[in-house]
Amino acid sequence: MRLPATISTLLLLLTTTACWSATAKSQNAIDPSATTPPAGTETAATQTRSPADSRLWLENVEGEQALNWVRKQNARTSTRLQDDARYDSLLATAQTLYESDDRIPYGSYYGGFVWNFWQDNTFTHGLWRRASLTSYLTDNPEWEVIIDLDALAEKEAINWVWRGADCLAPQYDRCLITLSKGGSDAAVRREFSLSDRQFVPDGFETPEAKGSIAWVDENTVLVALATEPANTTNSGYPSVIYRWSRGSKLESAEIVLEGNTTDVGLWPVRLEDHGGTVHMMAAQAQTFYESTYWYLPSIGEPKTLPIPAKTSIETLYQGELVFSLAENWQAKNTTAIHPAGALVSINLPDFIGTGEISAVRTLYLPSPTESVGSIAATKSALLATVDNNVIGGLMAFDFTDGEWSKRAIPAPDNLTISLSSASREEDIAFINAEGFLTPDTLMLADTAKMTLRSIKTIPERFDSSGLIVEQIETRSPDGTVIPYFVVRHKNTALDGSTPTLLYAYGGFQVSMRPRYSGSLGKLWLENGGAYVLANIRGGGEFGPAWHQAGLKTQRQRIFDDLIAVAEDLSAKGLTSAEHLAVYGGSNGGLLTGVMYTQRPDLWQAVVSAVPLLDMLRYHKLLAGASWMGEYGDPDDPIEGAFLRGISPYHNVSATQEYPEIFLYTSTKDDRVHPGHARKMSHLLETLGHDYLYFENIDGGHAAAANLSEYARRDAMLYVFLMQKLMPAPADK
Repeated sequence: MRLPATISTLLLLLTTTACWSATAKSQNAIDPSATTPPAGTETAATQTRSPADSRLWLENVEGEQALNWVRKQNARTSTRLQDDARYDSLLATAQTLYESDDRIPYGSYYGGFVWNFWQDNTFTHGLWRRASLTSYLTDNPEWEVIIDLDALAEKEAINWVWRGADCLAPQYDRCLITLSKGGSDAAVRREFSLSDRQFVPDGFETPEAKGSIAWVDENTVLVALATEPANTTNSGYPSVIYRWSRGSKLESAEIVLEGNTTDVGLWPVRLEDHGGTVHMMAAQAQTFYESTYWYLPSIGEPKTLPIPAKTSIETLYQGELVFSLAENWQAKNTTAIHPAGALVSINLPDFIGTGEISAVRTLYLPSPTESVGSIAATKSALLATVDNNVIGGLMAFDFTDGEWSKRAIPAPDNLTISLSSASREEDIAFINAEGFLTPDTLMLADTAKMTLRSIKTIPERFDSSGLIVEQIETRSPDGTVIPYFVVRHKNTALDGSTPTLLYAYGGFQVSMRPRYSGSLGKLWLENGGAYVLANIRGGGEFGPAWHQAGLKTQRQRIFDDLIAVAEDLSAKGLTSAEHLAVYGGSNGGLLTGVMYTQRPDLWQAVVSAVPLLDMLRYHKLLAGASWMGEYGDPDDPIEGAFLRGISPYHNVSATQEYPEIFLYTSTKDDRVHPGHARKMSHLLETLGHDYLYFENIDGGHAAAANLSEYARRDAMLYVFLMQKLMPAPADK
């Protein structure tokens, strides 16, 4: 289990993941070097001089006035997009893709079973189910349903959204089930008995809150919940870990560790080693990227691990605590310097016994073009995905006689390789391979034999004949080489006329890798569009340095990277401003909001999904304070001035011409506040600029809570893009 997984849930990624100088480009497209608001900028642009924001009422998520405005916007957008003659066909196609029975039932293998969560057009909330490994490897597994979430939602009259199960090894009979109301990050945790097939009467059950829970043993858990100011950080995450014993009240649980209100959050974690050894730990995140890691003994005081703050603990393997470095590190009383990006380990039992690190061992040193991705342990090997120039590979590590050895496991070439799951109890891991034009294939890895074999694949979702994938490079203004992928027809006329969708993210060290998307292929590529995925800075494609190059006041580099890609697409003749759209979600929604205000001349259409847009108040809204390590502090004179210069909400001109923008979000998104998209849309409405706004009432940060809502979201998105880039009669 990767320890910072609890932290990674905070990431602003919609897929599925910055900094600038004081002289950074303003959003004024007329004078890109300007640092003052353009003439005619509306009131929102002068809010640093006046604290008043006339749209604060839109930050009242469930407020009647705000929701009435939302409903009017939804009606207007729905009429525009759903009355388009293409909408019904696109919706039906998307629905079929999302609900198809021939999807791969991805699962985790433990306790002798493969566990899967499944949704379709019958079970819209979903089924938690299991099958034996032998059965799972057949074409038609015999599934045993454990929890019918539709039945539970109906019985309890709550729109439950599945958030996962944590079953206690080695019996795997008691599980902690996490459920969210409508898709929000805040959730409840309830103890479930597999043998009894029911929630445990008077078992462990938490109130709805952001946080986490971890098994210590069958009668004890560690729990951290943001339920009240006394145990909540400014970011809205837990600041206290409690030890809670069976049969007692949560209110009487003893405090194990306390953080600070200024932290991002504090989370308990259970690390299991081979042979059933368990160590309880905690991650205290001071910022999004800096944490103190604690060992939590059953008796005695917690101990801090003397490892760098910019570290991600990955797993425990044969006593070795494996972690990746995001900064250079020289351990105390040692001479070796371990570079950022390296994968290293220390012996955890030795540290527990002595309080010191006796040795640091290196597993892998990535080259400048490589990055280490997901890591998981089987009985006989530690597996890691390693990308080289954004192309996937798979490595296996063995620890013998105090030394690490490694070897490559042959995997399909030129595809994205992902670790789906692995079993510590057996020599088994599930590996997924996919590409823009290559459907997902699930493979079974045997780490004793170091072999891979395909066990499941999906059929082609769209006609890829004649389509090609190219990886192209361009240069950002500072000379940095920026790669990007282009998916197009091989006979595309390079005359600037191709409708092209450019997608990027650019933040939080999240890598944008080739993926197979049936909806993208069927709804866009088959209709003559081209697709571009940009690997701009801020991501993790080339390790920590690639991400850190765009933090805080250096973030203009990220924007410049995407602008360089857009300009290169026109220079190479693939498309032109008249035929180009840019799309991003969450942090990517901020990115496209900046593209809208900073270079409106480059686009025919902009899509900003579940976005951050008010960069002077983002730290006061929901989880926003946790992202100051990425964006900077609006209250700091230097960082605040920079944020004022790039904040989309504060840099819209009354006189500038802009492309039409489609903003969508979710009422239930308790990560990125819907007020960002609401206020931006209201501002555009006031100024008379073309825009569309849609807010899903449920759905959380994905802006959808079930497969039907995903299908509707995609159909509306592609209708908008077609209206802007592939004009056709709009009436049914």
